[in-house]
Amino acid sequence: MPERYMSRKIIFTALFLPLFIFSGLSFYRSRHLKEPVVAGPGVLEVRKLSHYFPGIKGSINDASVYLLGNGGAGQGSVLILGGSHPEEPAGRLAAWIIVENAVVNAGRVFVILTANPSASTSTRPGGAYPPDYAIKTPWGERKFRQGDRWSNPLDQWPDPEVYIHYPSRQQLAYMDIRNQNRTWPGRAKGTMTERTCHAMTRMIIEENIDLVIDLHEAELQYPVISTIVAHQKGEDIAALASMMISAEEGFQIGVEYSPVALRGLSHREIGDHTQAIPLLLETPEPFLDATRGKTDRELLLSGKDEFVMKAGKHGLLFEKIDENGWPIDVRVGRHLSSIIQILRVWTELHPEKPIVMTGVPRYTEVIEKGTGFYLKNPSEAPANRVFYE
Repeated sequence: MPERYMSRKIIFTALFLPLFIFSGLSFYRSRHLKEPVVAGPGVLEVRKLSHYFPGIKGSINDASVYLLGNGGAGQGSVLILGGSHPEEPAGRLAAWIIVENAVVNAGRVFVILTANPSASTSTRPGGAYPPDYAIKTPWGERKFRQGDRWSNPLDQWPDPEVYIHYPSRQQLAYMDIRNQNRTWPGRAKGTMTERTCHAMTRMIIEENIDLVIDLHEAELQYPVISTIVAHQKGEDIAALASMMISAEEGFQIGVEYSPVALRGLSHREIGDHTQAIPLLLETPEPFLDATRGKTDRELLLSGKDEFVMKAGKHGLLFEKIDENGWPIDVRVGRHLSSIIQILRVWTELHPEKPIVMTGVPRYTEVIEKGTGFYLKNPSEAPANRVFYE
């Protein structure tokens, strides 16, 4: 090989090696960022998801399950899922506030803050997502992983040419085999994402959970937005909750019915394969829109984007947006008030199995004080009450 070519290779290697090292360290820090959780006054126990299905024990998706309540049997129970899609942060933050603040006076509340931990450790390829974001609090900042819609390829690979959903055998997009909201009810000998859903399905059945609330966000160009998506078993609860939210909470939320022909989604499969009533909540997140501008932390938290606003002026959106955007406090507050009203409706319809939760801020309170006001300081909490996602 000519000497000049060898010299060129050495120069290029010397120039790019620092970049490779810096990038590798950044990816490593992002994947291993620890997010503290302060177990609030209502938390009785924190267990692992593998408690219900040992097939995920030791994997990155052996998620933490927070149990709140008075521990009695024969009560109403709800499972709240945050982080099915970690790139939709309002769901995780709303679940965080519940774990750190809620007191359960009747019934049991199970919370999984990060239903797909693997998806929280990477960002969307080509999406230019920030690796993390910070929420300001009265005592400092809390940093959270940004995440993606799909499980990290480092944990599950390769994708098939066509994803065939189990057990329906419906053909879905190949990458959706890593999409937790396309792999319900899961299967014991499937991929990591399928096994995670199988573990949660086992949990729902074994704990005799009555309600499952799956927290999501949607781009404004997606028609299923600002809504409660309900399985047919939960149509009455969703309709009543929608009316009460719209009348009392200061914002409007609609109702969509889970399509029977589209498989793999939590609001379809949980209702078909367990005794529970599944509901999925969607808030608007401009950060996800294809027409967005710079995809940075500011857009993620403020929900302000001139390009998405322009798309709205051309009639391309399914939700309104103005110069105020869709701030994270608005999105988190909508989820929390929706959960409060859903549990209220459940208790009114099922007085023999009440689920009564207090200490959780409503929409107007979160807007007034901010999401960070309700996040506790880990350094001031007893060590045995601090956990990590």
